[in-house]
Amino acid sequence: MAPRNRGKIVSIGSVMSKLGRPTIVPYTATKGAVALMTQGLAAELGKHNIQVNAIGPGYIVTELNKALIADETFSNWVKSRTPAGRWGETSELIGAAIFLSSEASDYVSGHLLMVDGGLTSVV
Repeated sequence: MAPRNRGKIVSIGSVMSKLGRPTIVPYTATKGAVALMTQGLAAELGKHNIQVNAIGPGYIVTELNKALIADETFSNWVKSRTPAGRWGETSELIGAAIFLSSEASDYVSGHLLMVDGGLTSVV
């Protein structure tokens, strides 16, 4: 990318890049690292016209989350804390990925774009 003087890097963070939760400290630490790596790389690669951003999914329905979704207490907690009132779908991450990969985001860099149904705006 640097020799071409243009590029896009989009990584996957999480709401846990910004929030802590007991029992998943290693996960929150690594997702926090993704957020700061995104900022550091944006600062370093900006001179090469490379934008570096990340997507921060909220609670999304995936195979990995099956047990959490099945846990009625936890699932209700997610729904009650998320302004959208529900779990997100993987398809709802597509728009963010397209935007951050397109020319529409040429002046966006070092950003963690939260796709979380509003969770981080109220927690």
